Amino acid sequence: MDLLNTLVDKGLRRELPTREEALAVLATSDDELLDVVAAAGKVRRQWFGRRVKLNYLVNLKSGLCPEDCSYCSQRLGSKAGILKYTWLKPDEASRAAAAGVAGGAKRVCLVASGRGPTDRDVDRVSKTIEAIKEENEGIEVCACLGLLSDGQADRLRSAGADAYNHNLNTSEETYGAITTTHTYADRVETVQQAQAAGLSACSGLIAGMGESDKDLVDVVFALRDLDPDSVPVNFLIPFEGTPLAKEWNLTPQRCLRILAMVRFVCPDVEVRLAGGREVHLRSMQPLALHLVNSIFLGDYLTSEGQAGQTDLDMIADAGFEVEGAGTTTLPRHRADALGGGCGTQDATAGAGCGSHDDAGAAGCGSHGGGGSCGPCGGHGEQEQQPVGGVADAGESVPASRTDAAGAARTDLVAVRRRGAGTDLAPNA
Repeated sequence: MDLLNTLVDKGLRRELPTREEALAVLATSDDELLDVVAAAGKVRRQWFGRRVKLNYLVNLKSGLCPEDCSYCSQRLGSKAGILKYTWLKPDEASRAAAAGVAGGAKRVCLVASGRGPTDRDVDRVSKTIEAIKEENEGIEVCACLGLLSDGQADRLRSAGADAYNHNLNTSEETYGAITTTHTYADRVETVQQAQAAGLSACSGLIAGMGESDKDLVDVVFALRDLDPDSVPVNFLIPFEGTPLAKEWNLTPQRCLRILAMVRFVCPDVEVRLAGGREVHLRSMQPLALHLVNSIFLGDYLTSEGQAGQTDLDMIADAGFEVEGAGTTTLPRHRADALGGGCGTQDATAGAGCGSHDDAGAAGCGSHGGGGSCGPCGGHGEQEQQPVGGVADAGESVPASRTDAAGAARTDLVAVRRRGAGTDLAPNA
């Protein structure tokens, strides 16, 4: 297929595809799906080999967020039966992180619900970062605390944070349809503050909220312009009790096409398969490893993932390998540009590939309510339309994920009851 040959050539040269080419990837048929995966896989292997970076989430503070993000189970008005607790103590968070590190994670993503941290919160998280790094030599830490105020990114960097995650989630044009308590521009500014402080930026998206193909391409091109080191791709987890609970719009095939499009647009960036992969990709998760080079191990913020050992078996069975702690995730040209920041230890030799990771780039992608990290919570249970409304004429509309009787597969969503904030061991 001429389109795929063109996209592979551009990806190997780090050349941006056109919007028309990106839209064409999303419009490919199921008959062409394996060709699409194979093509994007060539780009993935050029820059990241067959390595898979493992990341582990620690939810420092769960629920009761004052923001009204429609996708999120932690919004204040959410009726989802999730865990709710206030800040974990540094030693509690360090113990939670140790489970992920023992399972092979080289990055720990520290997430807290809320609009953004107070200065006292930054002090608290700084102590947690120090506790984790003291117990786990060489581990990367990504913070995901919401909108940052002046100077807070610098303080996190000084405390030892390697990265900061804050997702754009969807296109600027439709952002107001999912959130009214802050703006798309607020999110962009926070990512830029993290970059200015020398933190590795992690910023991604949520697919499956009813958006059009154009919305998906717009947000991925916006991310390319922001140039984060890591792009987490989340798939909406339609929690009962949230405004988007009935948005079951994804199929495994559509998820793979979305991941391929992201890889073509962001060829040399750490693309992380984040929240919702077990729900929407299910048995086709191994195919996604040909497109992404990073995943989360075990559970997410408020939802359960598959067992950590199952993740490790999946990686091995698919012919990939877990990225080691001494390996650089990012290709050398990106690692050098970051200037010795996260993921740049012992850069490996090789044709342009350094091997390395939010909840992004740096760090933390997101999972939990609807699969996003950053301020996610909200006010009342107001009715909201799916992002983008009806798909534009001529765009493909995926079949709903339903069972044989036509009912949404809500049985695929399991609320987290173990790990951080509980007395039960995590599944890492």
